[in-house]
Amino acid sequence: MRSHWFRQLFVNSGRKPPLNWLLLCFVSIFGLIVIFGSSSSNTLNSVASSPIPDIYKNYRRLKEQATSDFLEIRSLSLGIKYTKELDLCGKEREHYVPCYNVSANQLAGFLNGEEFDRHCEVSRVGQRCLVRPPKDYKIPLRWPAGRDVIWSGNVKITKDQFLSSGSMTKRLMLLEENQIAFHSEDGMIIDGVKDYSRQIAEMIGLGSDSEFLQAGVRTVLDIGCGFGSFGAHLFSLKLTTICISAYEVFGSQVQLSLERGLPAMIGSFISRQLPYPSLSFDIVHCAQCGIVWDEKDGAFLIEVDRILRPGGYFVLTSPTSKLQGGSLSTKGFTLTPIAEFTQKICWSLLAQQEETFVWQKTSDVHCYASRKQDGVPPLCKEEGDTQFYYQPLSSCISGTNSKRWVPVQNRSSGSLLDSAELEVHGIHPDDFYEDSQVWRSALKNYWSLLTPLIFSDHPKRPGDEDPLPPFNMVRNVMDMNAHYGGLNAAFLEAKKSVWVMNVVPIEIPNTLPLILDRGFTGVLHNWCEPFPTYPRTYDMLHANGLLSIVLKECDLSDLLLEMDRILRPEGWIVLCDKVQAIEKARMLVTQIRWDARVIELQNDDDQRLLICQKPFLKK
Repeated sequence: MRSHWFRQLFVNSGRKPPLNWLLLCFVSIFGLIVIFGSSSSNTLNSVASSPIPDIYKNYRRLKEQATSDFLEIRSLSLGIKYTKELDLCGKEREHYVPCYNVSANQLAGFLNGEEFDRHCEVSRVGQRCLVRPPKDYKIPLRWPAGRDVIWSGNVKITKDQFLSSGSMTKRLMLLEENQIAFHSEDGMIIDGVKDYSRQIAEMIGLGSDSEFLQAGVRTVLDIGCGFGSFGAHLFSLKLTTICISAYEVFGSQVQLSLERGLPAMIGSFISRQLPYPSLSFDIVHCAQCGIVWDEKDGAFLIEVDRILRPGGYFVLTSPTSKLQGGSLSTKGFTLTPIAEFTQKICWSLLAQQEETFVWQKTSDVHCYASRKQDGVPPLCKEEGDTQFYYQPLSSCISGTNSKRWVPVQNRSSGSLLDSAELEVHGIHPDDFYEDSQVWRSALKNYWSLLTPLIFSDHPKRPGDEDPLPPFNMVRNVMDMNAHYGGLNAAFLEAKKSVWVMNVVPIEIPNTLPLILDRGFTGVLHNWCEPFPTYPRTYDMLHANGLLSIVLKECDLSDLLLEMDRILRPEGWIVLCDKVQAIEKARMLVTQIRWDARVIELQNDDDQRLLICQKPFLKK
């Protein structure tokens, strides 16, 4: 095309163009370069994380801009073009959670409660748009103030809805017209959350809840977690507590907990297993969580048994329960079938005080072979932690053949596993420690990059005070390809007051059992599907190598759109991947209006960092 243009030029002007004509041509081309250069600069400025000054005062910024310009030229040469910005979704999608369309699920034939479960296959195709924040949305208060006070306009619940909900907890107080405060001391069935936590500790034989860690209790699954106050208290005791609750159209417990900066995700006991491997948690807690545990021939209790570690505890609390004539009963149902079934799965009733019951799962794997009762659930024939991703509820006992069958009381108390524990996961100690060192260094580099962005480039909002240190602006991080959980460990070692949701993609070797054995929060997920959470629930998203994985399996633009949905306004994205994957992502982020910078990595020409920030868009 270019040679044809030159030939045509010389045909029109003769074999020897006049000197004055060549000068005119030169001036014209120079003018076009200036014009298009200015236009290109404006386009690039829209991609950069903030307006780039005309005069660069330090070498690093000049190098970053040169890298961006090079990638711009290379991307265009590969045929990757800018695409039109996506429109904002309508008001009806402000709290949109894909895969939970009840009416569509019913039409697809899901009934008997399954219509409320997760069905991504029913609603895969939808409008491609950016989920906007509500009209009254405000950036969450910085930690730790944001743990106890949230903006009421950020969640889908009104004051009237809450005050008329009849909740057993009375830990919500309206400070002003637009704020909600949570009282950790008020209302958790007994005299308060601390008293309730201490009571559970005493029921399992401890002096106080400060001894949980010493007793091997590190991870807690809180089912139907109310508004997160119990989890917030356990979090203060350095216990990893994640809340799960069913999808709710109004007044979501998960959304409220995440808005407070506490670990939570949508999950339910309906028809499928939870996306956790066997032997994952030390305590499973249910306080009036709405589950009828003796339904479906005990399948819900079998699922609790699956995810409980040997020697772990199931805590069940239901108001107004009483011991009547030797039969354990609560308002509306009896506990007798539960008590009978727990004996069949080798649980023992450890203690009972008023409306709270604590069962302990056996630590003796041989207990299952010695069961003599009729109707005992059989042992599962095959074990495999890769098979639990939203599979139908099982009717057999799993985990008994696992190398991870280690009683709670015998586990390591820290996140650094010893050689024997690493061997269980098939990991060489040298690889594990090298990975830990890599992430210590990477976190320092990330923080050094984000700090100047937050302090010098971050636009100050009108009326706001100057930003506090970065760790107060980032409460939670999702590591979208967590590997061994090294980034989580680096955050803990650096004493950053954040928690990490460690996600292991289903397309790669499953390291989630290792992550959970380190005492971290994690989940298995297919990134070709939406993540089970509400919009605007994470402050930072991190992904190392995920883009290359997704490019082989599904549409990268769908992944970036989902990341935009779950990231709060003014939140951060840190992507590390191969140059080609970063190039494609960098072009696509213009669709979703992220500010972006590409940064070279030292001693690695094949990898790049893409640092992005989501703007606060309002229509």
